[in-house]
This record gives sequence, C-alpha cells and structure tokens, in this order.
Amino acid sequence: MSRSEHPETPPLSAATFHILLALAGGDRHGYAIGKEVEEQTAGAVSLGPGTLYRILKQLTIDAWIAEIDSADDEHERRRTYRLTSRGRAIAQAEARRLDALVSVARARRLLPALAR
Repeated sequence: MSRSEHPETPPLSAATFHILLALAGGDRHGYAIGKEVEEQTAGAVSLGPGTLYRILKQLTIDAWIAEIDSADDEHERRRTYRLTSRGRAIAQAEARRLDALVSVARARRLLPALAR
C-alpha cells in the first residue's frame, strides 16, 4: 500500500512516526512506547506524557493503532496498544518517503554514498 492509496495522509510528525516504529516491534503500553522511542533515538527524542497520550488517542481514533486487552493484571490501568494493518501501511509509506529523501541527500552529497 503506497502513500498514493492514502492521499489524506501528509508526512508524519517525527513523534508519530517514532510511536509507529515502536509499535512495529510489538505490542506495548504507553510508558513502554515512550521508553522505546528514547532508546531508538539514543535519548534525542523524549515524549512527555501529554504529547504521547494525545498522539496515542488520535492514532486510536484514526485506527492506525488499536487498544488491546493487557495480560498484565498487576497494572490493570495500563493500556496496551497494537499497530493495525492500516497503521503499518502508513508507517511503511512514511519510511519509503524518508528513504527517497535520503537518496536525494546522498545524490547531492549531503550524506556519503552507500558502499556497494
């Protein structure tokens, strides 16, 4: 599924893309998503709770992610999220868009060429 199949989807914000990337690695609750984003970015991106949960709410409304039942009875208030097929397709389209931009940057010698 390409971005042209979702023309209503503009380029994603960095925070949204990082959240989708975290969920591409498996189901996670909100706090774990935030920690995964920090790990992915070596601490360069830290999502505050307000930002994180606002984006999670919108992604759920848009059906890019789904809230699922958690097997963690100890923390019954935790909400666990899963990437939906629509969310995965949108994340893949964004990854392709970013890859194309990096190719342009390499062609214009802003980044070194890949070794072959």
